[in-house]
Parts: sequence; C-alpha cells; structure tokens
Amino acid sequence: MIIKTQNAIFQQLALKLCDDILEGRYETNVRIPSVRDLAADCEVNPNTAVKSYEWLAGNGIIYNKRGLGYFVSEDAVERIVDLRKKQFLESYLPIMFKAMSQLKISMEQITELYKEYNERQK
Repeated sequence: MIIKTQNAIFQQLALKLCDDILEGRYETNVRIPSVRDLAADCEVNPNTAVKSYEWLAGNGIIYNKRGLGYFVSEDAVERIVDLRKKQFLESYLPIMFKAMSQLKISMEQITELYKEYNERQK
C-alpha cells in the first residue's frame, strides 16, 4: 500500500500557516506575513506564496485588505478544522480501514490504543 504524503510547496506553506493559526501564533483579524516576507523566509518563489494565500483566501481562512495585506478571518479556526476533518474522513480514514482489514486489526484494539494515547496526553 502506497500512501501519498508529499504536497506541493504552495500546499505545504498553506498547511504551515494553518498550523500557526491553530496554535495561536496568528489571532483573528491579525495581519500575517506579506507574500514577499513569506517567500523570503521560506526561500520560495513569490508566486508560490501568492498561490498559498489565494488558496487560504479562497477557503475563507484569510482575507485581503487592499494595500494592507492579508489578515486571519474571524472563523479561520473553524474553517481549518472543518477542512482537515473532511480530508481525514474522506482520505485518511478509508486508508486506515483498509490497512486495519488487511492486518486484522480490530476496532477494539484501535479504541484501546486511542484511550492510551489520550491518557498520555494529560
């Protein structure tokens, strides 16, 4: 079974910004780095950074104030969680279920491992 994990560079940048928003590095209505700054910091072509910002804006995670830059949307966290939940349910979960079936791993085993994981996180 081959699992594709490599994302395009613009997707990696977008995912990193989403992580930063979820971790509280950028709060609601706060300006995020400019396209140029992001491109320079990540050593990528500015067009790649633009593509990331366009994807984030298209998904309502950030918005542009003309002449001022990009800012974190009011409901950015909820939108990110919804997008990631949808991706998990549609992409990762079917792969996990297939692997569970092939490897004869029961839901009870998964449940027990999940409980152990949650206990370690406390």
